Amino acid sequence: MEEHLKDSGSGVQRSFKRKEKKYLLDASQFEMLWNSVKDRLLMDEYGTTTIMSIYYDDNDFSLIGRSADKPFYKEKFRLRSYGVPDDESTVFAEIKKKYDGIVYKRRVAGTYQQIIGLLEEGRTLDHDLQIQKEIMWVMKRYQLEPAAFIGYERTAYSSPADPGFRLTFDSDIRYRLTDLDLRKGSQGIPLREPGFRIMEVKTEGGVPLWFAKALSENRIYPGSFSKIGTCYKEVIIPGMYAGHDTDRRVKNV
Repeated sequence: MEEHLKDSGSGVQRSFKRKEKKYLLDASQFEMLWNSVKDRLLMDEYGTTTIMSIYYDDNDFSLIGRSADKPFYKEKFRLRSYGVPDDESTVFAEIKKKYDGIVYKRRVAGTYQQIIGLLEEGRTLDHDLQIQKEIMWVMKRYQLEPAAFIGYERTAYSSPADPGFRLTFDSDIRYRLTDLDLRKGSQGIPLREPGFRIMEVKTEGGVPLWFAKALSENRIYPGSFSKIGTCYKEVIIPGMYAGHDTDRRVKNV
């Protein structure tokens, strides 16, 4: 299930909802599955992309912590770029909500300078005013500031025979809790061992029969993994209990 709205001027997708299903693969599982499906897939127009996000939260990490507990409803706010941006690169300020397994996103695009001006000074852009109001309401309600960086490599595929079916693999998942500025690079500390991948299936209907068969034959089953949630549970919380400075985002974990 997937619905999209696009900005009439820029063509940027600004609002959508979809059903996502994730699978967690180690190196051997990925190799087995890939050998089963590679002949039916083509790398899509985006190919492999470095995805970078700064997650925002309050001093108690309330949003990230609540999300990590896997409630029926959860929300996050992040600043996202594709590749390391400069001041004039396009970035996205994004509210992400999940309710009963359905993901809803509302985002506004602009240059890095424009989006930072919106988040830090309330300077609005000349498009998507309603979404900007929603973003500023969330920022004010939770007193949000930069909290953590998450980066990873995403490779995306589509199936020529099955329009609407899309497959992505996320690898080299990493984090940092300092230098919370996307312009400072995509480097970070690994969250998982080399070879670990998150496979995400995105489809407007059911998965193709050939893909379902490949999953079954290779004994690959759905799993759950939140990148920022894992960082919170495995890095941020231990750092807080260890007595590190948690004001302004656990600077010394």
